[in-house]
Amino acid sequence: MAENANDPDHELVRRAQEGVTQAFDELVIKYSRKLYGLIYNMTSNKEDTHDLLQDIFAKAYRSLRHFKGKSTFYTWIYSIATNMTLNFLKKRRRRSGLSLDDEESGLQNDTSFVDRGHQANPRRQSNIHELQKKLNEALQVLSEDHRAVVTMFDIQGMPHAEISKILGVSEGTVRSRLYYAHQQLQGHLQEFWEQ
Repeated sequence: MAENANDPDHELVRRAQEGVTQAFDELVIKYSRKLYGLIYNMTSNKEDTHDLLQDIFAKAYRSLRHFKGKSTFYTWIYSIATNMTLNFLKKRRRRSGLSLDDEESGLQNDTSFVDRGHQANPRRQSNIHELQKKLNEALQVLSEDHRAVVTMFDIQGMPHAEISKILGVSEGTVRSRLYYAHQQLQGHLQEFWEQ
């Protein structure tokens, strides 16, 4: 049984551990969108993201009885998601017939992440599309570890301490990875800003 009464999900976790599937369903609903964003920004592929999200929640459900409440449920589920996504990316890189810049599945083409409100202004729409494409390319150039910290910090707004817990590294390592990733992103996007 989870012991961390400071966890806002304490009661849902306790009920889920007792076998109340509706309680786990509520946790899934609560964290699906955030986890989708994390995974999607790391994989840049809708189908992979959906598959991984299902696998992550399945693993969390199977492992819930082992959750002791030493961290919040939020930190625990993000750790599972991050580790499974990093493992997936390493396997994908080994198979490597896949393009990380796939036009069909890239961030720039996902309507849930792309602002379509600028369609009346073709020039602005073109500029936004180009920027989104460059950002996607730049993110994919980063190593999986660096992409993870950028996604969690810059895109999802997590504090260094939370990222540190999720990844199981020191806050100094998180800051170092962020600094290095920002340098790489800045270098990759430099040409876009000079236009």
